[in-house]
Amino acid sequence: MKFTTPATTNPIDRLKVIGKPTDRIDGPLKTTGTAPYAYEQHKAAPNAAYGWVIGSAIAKGRINAIDTAAARRAPGVLAVVTYENAGKINKGDFNTARLLAGPEVQHYHQAVAVVVAETFEQARAAASLVKVDYAKVQGVYDLDAAMNAAKTPPAKDDKPATRVADFDGAFAKAPVKLDATYTTPDQSHAMMEPHATIAVWEGDKLTLWTSNQMINWGKKDMAKTLGIPVENVRLVSPYIGGGFGGKLFLRSEALMAALGAKAAGRPVKVTLQRALMMNNTTHRPATIQRVRIGATREGRITAIAHESWSGDLPDGQPETAVNQTRLLYAGANRMTHLRLAVLDLPEGNAMRAPGEAPGMMALEIAMDEMAEKLKMDPVTFRIVNDTTVDPEKPGRKFSQRRLVDTLRLGAERFGWNKRNATPGQVREGRWLIGYGVAAAFRNNMNMKSAARVRLERDGGITVETDMTDIGTGSYTIIAQTAAEMLGVPLERVTVRLGDSAYPVSSGSGGQWGGNSSTAGVYAACVKLRENIARKAGMDPAQADFADGAVRAGGKSQDLRQLAAQGDITGEDTMEYGDLDKKFQQSTFGGHFVEVAVDAATGEIRVRRMLAVCAAGRILNPKSARSQVIGAMTMGVGAALMEDLVVDKRIGYFVNHDLAGYEVPVHADIPHQEVVFLDETDPMTSPMKAKGVGELGICGVAAAVANAIYNATGVRVRDYPVTLDKLLAKMPLAV
Repeated sequence: MKFTTPATTNPIDRLKVIGKPTDRIDGPLKTTGTAPYAYEQHKAAPNAAYGWVIGSAIAKGRINAIDTAAARRAPGVLAVVTYENAGKINKGDFNTARLLAGPEVQHYHQAVAVVVAETFEQARAAASLVKVDYAKVQGVYDLDAAMNAAKTPPAKDDKPATRVADFDGAFAKAPVKLDATYTTPDQSHAMMEPHATIAVWEGDKLTLWTSNQMINWGKKDMAKTLGIPVENVRLVSPYIGGGFGGKLFLRSEALMAALGAKAAGRPVKVTLQRALMMNNTTHRPATIQRVRIGATREGRITAIAHESWSGDLPDGQPETAVNQTRLLYAGANRMTHLRLAVLDLPEGNAMRAPGEAPGMMALEIAMDEMAEKLKMDPVTFRIVNDTTVDPEKPGRKFSQRRLVDTLRLGAERFGWNKRNATPGQVREGRWLIGYGVAAAFRNNMNMKSAARVRLERDGGITVETDMTDIGTGSYTIIAQTAAEMLGVPLERVTVRLGDSAYPVSSGSGGQWGGNSSTAGVYAACVKLRENIARKAGMDPAQADFADGAVRAGGKSQDLRQLAAQGDITGEDTMEYGDLDKKFQQSTFGGHFVEVAVDAATGEIRVRRMLAVCAAGRILNPKSARSQVIGAMTMGVGAALMEDLVVDKRIGYFVNHDLAGYEVPVHADIPHQEVVFLDETDPMTSPMKAKGVGELGICGVAAAVANAIYNATGVRVRDYPVTLDKLLAKMPLAV
C-alpha cells in the first residue's frame, strides 16, 4: 500500500479499540518472569555453553600477541576465539568500529576474545588466563582539546551547515543579544537488560536469539560481518529489556556468540558485563554548543544561530544537536553548524532522541536567558516566536503545529502564574523553590513497514511482523490495530513479533516504531479484509467489519464460519510518498518543573513535573503515558547526574557500571503528570499518529536547569547540574 495522499475516514477512526487506555498484553508475562528474554531461551537452545568476552585494556594501538594456551587448558573450556582464528571478519554497515579487535585496537574494551566453557564461572575464570601483549599508541580523548581540529562532517541525510539570509549582520544589529556556550557530557543508555545473545549453528545456517531493536538491520549486518548469505541468518528478539538506541545495531556480544558457537560446535550464550556495556557498545556523545540569539526589544527573534561540536571514531557521525533549532522558532536570519572531532573513545551513536535531546538542553536554557534579558515571561517569549512554517523554507507548512497550545495549557495546569520571576525569592524553610519551563520538540519519521495478518480457522486473528517491543507496548498497539480493522475483540488477536522470518517492519527506534509498524499492520489488514469479503461473496469496497462478522449489501457472515474451511491471509507493506517533504511533520510539547534546592547544601529535589504533548493520535494513552514518564525520568537524569567521566590519560569511561554511573531512582522522581492534546495528523499515515516516546525527554533537562536558576539565581550551563557547580554561587543561607 502506498500512502501518498492525506488520510481520510477509515476503520481506525471508529476508535472502539484504538485510543483506549489498554493494559499491555505482555505485562503478565514480564511481571511473572515467564517472558523469555534473549539469554533465557533455554527451550529453543538447550545445552548452551557460556561465553565471556574479553575487552581491550588499551584505547588505541595494536595487539602484538595473544597467549590463550593456559585458558584453553582450563577446566570446562571448549574454545577460545580471537582475531587469529576467527576467520575473515568484516565491518557491518551500521558499525563505526569493528566488533572484534585485532591486530588494530580502536577503542577501550573493544572485544579482543571470547572464552567458551561449560559454565559461566569456568568461562570467566579462564578469561583471566588469557594474556594479551599490546603496543599502546596515544589517542585523542578530550573533546575540549580536539575542538579546534573538528571539521564539518560530510553531508548525508541532513545538512551539517545551514544559512538563511544574513545572520551575522542581523545579530550585530540586534538591540538585545545572547551569546552563550553550553556543554553536555557523554551519557550511557544504561538499560536494565544487558546486551545478550544465544547463537546456534545448524550446518551453515545461523540463528541468534538476541536483544536487538532492528531485526532486519541486524540480520543483514551479521551476514555481512561473517561473509555469509543473508538468507543463512535468522534473528529472533521477542522480548527486549530496554534499548534506547543502544540496541539498534549489531553489537559484539552477538558476533562473539556466533563465533564461539561455531568454534565449540554447540549453542553458546553471551551477555556483556555492565562495564563492557558502557565502553564496548555505543553511547550518547558529549557536546559543546554555542547558541546566539538576537531580538528586538519587544521580544521578536531576528537572528538565531546554533553551533555544536561532538566527537567520534574515524568515519563516525556527529551528534546532530542543532536539529530542533532549524525548525522550532521563528527568525528571518539563521545559521546552524555541526562540527565533528576525531576521538578515540568508544563509538558515539543514537541514544533516545539523538540530536534534539542534547540540543534542547542548550537551546531551551538559552531561550530562558534571552527572556530574562528582555524582561519577558519565558512562556510568553516562546509563544511570541512561534511559527506556522518551516523557518528555512517558508513555503513549507507544518502538518500540525500546536506548540502554543501545549505551552498555554501547561502553564494553566501547572500554576505558572504563581512563579516569582525574580530568582531566589521563594522559600519553604531551608528550601529555595523554583519553576522552570522548556518547549519539547522531536521530528516525526515514517518508516516502510510490512506485516502478515491471518484469520485462523478458530476465528482468531494472528499478526506476524519482525517489529520489536522494547518495553514500549508494541504487542498491544499492534493487537489494537488488528482488532479495530477486523471488528473483533482484542482477546481474539495474537501478535507475534521480533523474528526475521516474519515480514520486515519499521523496527523500534527514533519514535517511528508505533506509527509505522501499526500502519504496516493496517495495510495487511486491508488486504485481509479484501480477501475475506471476496470469500464471503461481498464487495470489498462496501464491506464493514464489526462484532466478529463482515457485512455488505444486506448480507452478514460470521468470521469464524468463513475461516472454518481454511485460514485466510493478508500481507502488505506500508510505503510512503512525499507528504513529509511537502509538509514538515513534527511533534511538540511543553515541560514544566518545580524544584526545591537546599539553601545550605545545594541538594536538589524535583517536586513536580508536567508534560503536555501534541503528537498526533495517541494509539494507547496508557502505554504512551508510560513512555513519556520514562523519558521525563531520563531527562531528570541528564539534568542532575548522568555523566560518563572520561579518563583523558587512558581513554575510557571510568564510571562504567551502575554504581558509578548514576541514574534516577524512585526517590528522585515525584508524581509526573502527562497530558495529550486531542489531535490527529492525516499527513503521517492512515493511523493519523506520530511518535511520542522521545518527545518526552526533549527539553526536560533544560526545564530542570531553568527551575534551579529560578530557585537560586545560579545559572549552570555545563550539565549535569551538580552541587559543586551550585555551591560557590549560592545565595547565603539565612
